[in-house]
Amino acid sequence: MEKTKKVSPLLYCGKYKRLIYLGCGLSGAAAIINMIPYICIWKVTEIMFQNYGDLSRAEGMVRYGWTAFWAAIAGIVIYCSGLMCTHIAAFNTARRMRSLALHHLVKLPLGYFGANASGKLRRIIDENAGFTETYIAHRLPDFAGAIVAPVAMLIILFYFDWRLGLASLVPIVIGFVAMGIMMGGASENIVEYQRALDAMNGEAVEYVRGMPVVKTFQQSVYSLRRFMKTIDDYAGFAIGYCHSFRLGKSIYDVAINSIYAVLIPGAIIFTGACASMGEFQNTFINIIFYILFTPYLTVLMTRIMFTSEDSMVAQLAVEKIRDLLSEKPLPEPEPETAKAGQSSFDIAFHNVSFAYDPKDGNVLNDISLNIPSGKTVALVGPSGGGKSTLAALIPRFYDVSAGSITIGGTDVRELPTEELMRKVSFVFQQNRLFKESLLDNIKEARPEASMEEVLHAAQTAQCGDIIEKMPQGLDTVVGTKGVYLSGGEAQRIALARAVLKDAPIVLLDEATAFADPENEYRIQRAFSELTRGKTVLMIAHRLSTVKNADCIYVINGGRVEESGTHDVLLAKGGLYAKMWNDYQTAASWRIKSRGTAGEEAQA
Repeated sequence: MEKTKKVSPLLYCGKYKRLIYLGCGLSGAAAIINMIPYICIWKVTEIMFQNYGDLSRAEGMVRYGWTAFWAAIAGIVIYCSGLMCTHIAAFNTARRMRSLALHHLVKLPLGYFGANASGKLRRIIDENAGFTETYIAHRLPDFAGAIVAPVAMLIILFYFDWRLGLASLVPIVIGFVAMGIMMGGASENIVEYQRALDAMNGEAVEYVRGMPVVKTFQQSVYSLRRFMKTIDDYAGFAIGYCHSFRLGKSIYDVAINSIYAVLIPGAIIFTGACASMGEFQNTFINIIFYILFTPYLTVLMTRIMFTSEDSMVAQLAVEKIRDLLSEKPLPEPEPETAKAGQSSFDIAFHNVSFAYDPKDGNVLNDISLNIPSGKTVALVGPSGGGKSTLAALIPRFYDVSAGSITIGGTDVRELPTEELMRKVSFVFQQNRLFKESLLDNIKEARPEASMEEVLHAAQTAQCGDIIEKMPQGLDTVVGTKGVYLSGGEAQRIALARAVLKDAPIVLLDEATAFADPENEYRIQRAFSELTRGKTVLMIAHRLSTVKNADCIYVINGGRVEESGTHDVLLAKGGLYAKMWNDYQTAASWRIKSRGTAGEEAQA
């Protein structure tokens, strides 16, 4: 398989690349300037040795001292200026990455969010933008300084005494070799590490979120076992990854910290070979300089090592954002071919087939059906038959694999997304309420709506009792200070949104699935108001809720198995009739069970 071309961690920097280059240049300049104090100290030491016994003749010591001081100050100022540049670039790059990702998410079909949880998307956007920000703000300027400084250091090391300079480089070369051993294959290992970490984090979230269900059904051991498996997998990989570094890291640590072990024996040999006192004195002074100067090499080597690893992490972060941005939105019609206005809102499926992934085969096969304008059509059938998928194709959660879907005779693919969304209201099993006031939650459907319109929508959706019991009425913020709604109450607020939107097409997918009997009664009353005069597609497992539909389609195995009214389908004696008999039997069993329990209690 062809490998994806690697991307630069600076891919999304845009116009701020120049600022990054400036910051790195300043950091490199600061690294060179920071060497001046070492040279000044060496010059002071040389003057002291040359005038030992009569320091009154020592000239230049004060000058070199002030030079060292001002060089140190200049190095700090220039380095901080460089960091300011890279920080500005980093903040704007992270902002741009988040902005690009969020703007792209808005363009993706709604079906994408069913397959990708909000927590996963948040981690992709937020964490990876954060990794990139840290790399640009801190690691990159440090790396620039760590690369530029050794060039100047090599010149200095060989300028004073090439023999001592060569001796100082022996441990550094060994350290570079060891670093190469450690970094070999590090890129692939970091990818695997991130995957293991994501799997563990994802399982942790599911474990915590599912705790009520787990405890209710006493499945704590099994749920914990899955969570522990991801922890063990992560721990096993992390430990193995660390073990693979043992040899290289041990050699590296020993090498970069053993400069004195090479330098001091070399100094003894070189001083012993001196032919005169003057040569001995010069060599000895040089030795002092190398003893003071060479520890700076250790600092630079450590910066290079950590920056190399962070560079791989930043590159992986940018690749994840790039992969998100490469997700294809559904194609929009060209402005000249787009069709906006329809006087009719009938929906027709023409030989529609659909597959989430062609490799897995079709979920829907050659489906043709009609939903006349202003009528209510119901979809029923066994679970997994394709009912929800069929409904999701109308607002283009996905595009059909074959065939077409029309609204008022216009293919939905020829309608601009905004126009299509204005035509359709959704009420699903699980409707999300935002952590804001009930008023704002309802107005999400139409932010410009007046208070009178919101109140009318709330009353139509049977939300009056909910508003009355709230401490601040419609201004009560959901999810704070103990204010929470039951599943049925949240469903009624979602219905109020749909009523306020007043779209001509309404899709209801198991909208009473989590409602208790009282809430179900109120929701059914709200349905009658919401759907009056609208084109309605209703999906339900409770057959009592669809018996009055104008037409019922029985979907099984991705195909239309039967269609007709309730009475017609019962007369056919097919799958719907069997489902209805099973439903009636279950309802009768519940009634008899309650009656038997009552009789036993009386006995």
